[in-house]
Amino acid sequence: MMIDETLIASLAIDDSEAESMLSAAFGTDVAGGDMESLLGGALAELEVGAILEGQVVGFAGDDVVVEVGLKSEGLVNKNEFDAPADIKPGDKVKVLLERLEGEHGTIQVSKRKADRLINWKRIIETAHEGDIVEGRVTRKIKGGLLVDIGVPVFLPASQVDIRRPGDIGEFIGRDVRAEILKIDEQRRNIVISRRKLIETERAEAKERLLSRIKTGDRVKGTVKNIADFGAFVDLGGLDGLLHITDMSWSRINHPSELVKIDEEIEVVILNIDEEKEKIALGLKQKEASPWEEIEARYPVGSKVKGSVVNIMSYGAFVKLEDGIEGLVHISEMSWTRRINHPSEMVNPNDEVEVVILEIDKNKQEISLGMKQTEVNPWELVSEKYPSGTIVEGTVRNLVNYGAFIEIEPGIDGLLHVSDISWTKKVAHPNEVFKKGDEVKCVVLEVDQDKQRISLGHKQLTEDPWANAIPGAYQPGMVVRGKVTKITNFGVFVELEQDLEGLLHISELADHKVENPQDVVKADDEVDVKILRVDTDERKIGLSLKRAQWGAVEEERAAAAEGGAPGGGAPSGEGPAKGGMGDHGAMGSDKIEL
Repeated sequence: MMIDETLIASLAIDDSEAESMLSAAFGTDVAGGDMESLLGGALAELEVGAILEGQVVGFAGDDVVVEVGLKSEGLVNKNEFDAPADIKPGDKVKVLLERLEGEHGTIQVSKRKADRLINWKRIIETAHEGDIVEGRVTRKIKGGLLVDIGVPVFLPASQVDIRRPGDIGEFIGRDVRAEILKIDEQRRNIVISRRKLIETERAEAKERLLSRIKTGDRVKGTVKNIADFGAFVDLGGLDGLLHITDMSWSRINHPSELVKIDEEIEVVILNIDEEKEKIALGLKQKEASPWEEIEARYPVGSKVKGSVVNIMSYGAFVKLEDGIEGLVHISEMSWTRRINHPSEMVNPNDEVEVVILEIDKNKQEISLGMKQTEVNPWELVSEKYPSGTIVEGTVRNLVNYGAFIEIEPGIDGLLHVSDISWTKKVAHPNEVFKKGDEVKCVVLEVDQDKQRISLGHKQLTEDPWANAIPGAYQPGMVVRGKVTKITNFGVFVELEQDLEGLLHISELADHKVENPQDVVKADDEVDVKILRVDTDERKIGLSLKRAQWGAVEEERAAAAEGGAPGGGAPSGEGPAKGGMGDHGAMGSDKIEL
């Protein structure tokens, strides 16, 4: 018989005690010499892989000494026991025989493997596909997790949860419940699904939930997910959406300001769509709406103070109280200042005084005004600048139709292009002015309702067409001028600065002229006779050929026409009215207003 002296010494027992233990274990007299025959018979019946029932007889370091009735004891590491601290001599334990002759002459046994075989047999006999099992996740492997339900089973990553987690490793060490998807007895393989179990349980819970809740109910739920637009709350079988607009009567920028993931909250059922299985939830509805009796607290026209909470390109939002905000549109910020962005007037958290302009209770909107807290300067403009007042201002802007003149801070008047000059036709105000010029004008009209002031520049002087031009330029006079513009119907001649007359093509020469440039060129100085001065149309008709005829030809022409000298060209040679008839010519494109 082989005896492990070291093992016996570690057990701290004497020989007599050892013999007594062996006799008790094998039920015979070891000292009588029957041990060899006993062991020989036992070994003959055992095979590697058999499950033996043994008894704890002691400890050797980190190992537990287990007596299984063979010629030597087996050693089982403490880690193979569920509660190593509770092990004591005499405890019964089942082990798997791995080798009859291990290291140091001991047999090699395993409690963990025996447990797995026993559990596998039990599971095969009792469990079926579709059954619910519970176990602890032990580790992460390729494609999923290993779960110990008595034997290791495989939980695929796709079956861990309804929404696949970012890291399935977070389940390691957790106890989970799952449904058996497949049992492969030959390969000793079991696949389970936690997701399917959750779906089944949620479907049942969903039916129970929808059958017992109604709009207006208050229910408790757990926040499962948070997005920019709101939070999803698990009501126990179905998720409801708590939209950000239904979280608080006050302004919030993100749902995370009020709720946290896995937080239990009480919400109000706002709407139930059973067909789409959607539930709308509310948090602010647990409290009375601050918009009730809003008109009584904030009558239109009243002045109130508030805090700027948000600034947009079109205006600023002002908080009047919790849950009540109004909009000050950019157009309602100043009577006179030209504001490009509200930030020029206010900053976040500024306390401002505003006037209630309008309340829309249904839309929960309030229109506010800042400029209304001050006197409207336009109410004084008509008194301060009556028609005929001469003012001086600065050219602030130039547009196609005129110039805007600032006559005082924030008060602009429009100088229309037609009111710049009596005689010069101005196509664009930049021909006369530039930004920043100091200009003197006359107030023509004040429209207080439209907040407009009409200005005139030419009105600073008398209209030359009233007296000056008719007195200086009379029919029959020969004057010298400069060719400024040549057209297909005639030539414009500048008689003095900003004053032109029309020399019609029929008045260029006695012969028929096809092209005016055959007779005159630009910048030529010519002597012309004044045929007609039309003060109503502001036109002067000129003739080159009549200035060249001389007295004899003039008298002959007058006699032939039956009129006085200077009365016009021979019959049939030109248009009526001294070259200013209905032939399409304007007389002067620079003085036509």
